[in-house]
Amino acid sequence: MAPEFTRLTNGCATTGSDASPAETGRAQTTKDDNAATTAAAASGTVVATSRGAANTRSGATKATKSGAEKTSAAATKTQSINPVLPPGGVNMVTPSALAQTSYYKIGDYVTFGWNYTSLSVKPAKIDAYVTCTSNQGAYTILNNATFEPTMNVVWDTKPDVTGTAPLLTETYTLVIKDASKDITAVAQAGRLGTYDQFAFGMYKPQAYTPLSGTSLLTPNPPS
Repeated sequence: MAPEFTRLTNGCATTGSDASPAETGRAQTTKDDNAATTAAAASGTVVATSRGAANTRSGATKATKSGAEKTSAAATKTQSINPVLPPGGVNMVTPSALAQTSYYKIGDYVTFGWNYTSLSVKPAKIDAYVTCTSNQGAYTILNNATFEPTMNVVWDTKPDVTGTAPLLTETYTLVIKDASKDITAVAQAGRLGTYDQFAFGMYKPQAYTPLSGTSLLTPNPPS
């Protein structure tokens, strides 16, 4: 039989068997925690007590849940665009949109530069190409290029570079659009629509040919 002990509480002697259940529970918990701490120290491992571990797990669960809810909310958030806004457009810089019709010699390098107007949503990628109605040709200048607020591109018009139908002495149109959209897609408010307002001419130089039937008149010597 375990020996009983006597202690003085409020001037009254009580034995160990008279301890309250709450005191007994606290004593047992402390004993278990001390045992766990002693075992952990012996093994070199840091271990939280069962009470601390429970609090930690609860806090981690709340933090993880809160973070997941914030991530989900951010992923589903969409940008609101006023439907009365105009579609995004293109402003030609090189050559200037205010300049007269530009003509370029076939085989030369042609430089195009532009920026954008009225864009509320920037496209991720851009396509740009030149079209000609006479030969149904389409000549790629940019293919799935990363969007930049101001873009400059040099087009090499040598026949062996274009790789498509030979360039003609004709009128051409520069087309710029969102790479993720079809060329016929309806322009939406604040988003880039298909731009095809810049026309220019291309020409092929011809070899010099003298006029037929011409002759040099030799003046008569003075009499």
